[in-house]
Amino acid sequence: YQRRVHGWRAVLMLGIPYVNVESRVLKERLRWMETKLQIRPEEFLSFDALRHASQCIGRVIRSKSDYGLMVLADKRFNRLDKRTKLPRWIQQYILPANVNLSTDVAVQVAKTFLLEMAQPWQRKDQLGKTLLRLSDLPDQPPAKRRAGADAAAAAPPVG
Repeated sequence: YQRRVHGWRAVLMLGIPYVNVESRVLKERLRWMETKLQIRPEEFLSFDALRHASQCIGRVIRSKSDYGLMVLADKRFNRLDKRTKLPRWIQQYILPANVNLSTDVAVQVAKTFLLEMAQPWQRKDQLGKTLLRLSDLPDQPPAKRRAGADAAAAAPPVG
């Protein structure tokens, strides 16, 4: 379930989206992958389901200056074999203190996070810290770098 309004942004994963394994096309694909590529069907199905979950989770974050809450409400996300199949940018934010929480604690953690992230900030104050300047990019000609950084610093605040 996805929700994005001014006050909060969240994705709630209530399970792991496995595909229909009864599909004849999928069964044939799995058989081919096992014989030709030595990929076990269970490995592929798990990878594919977590790829779909990652795409859903990623919908809450749309830019470098964006933020959101990702709730993985399924015990299987506690398993290391599942979590390691998620992209690194998601794994790095799954903190041990925020795993396997009760509903009350999870709501309190979410409130604290969203209140902290919703504070106003100036784009110019974040350049070089959490946002890159054009001059930080290696392949930019010097004239473009300076003009781009000046334009970015003059941009209105986000929010």
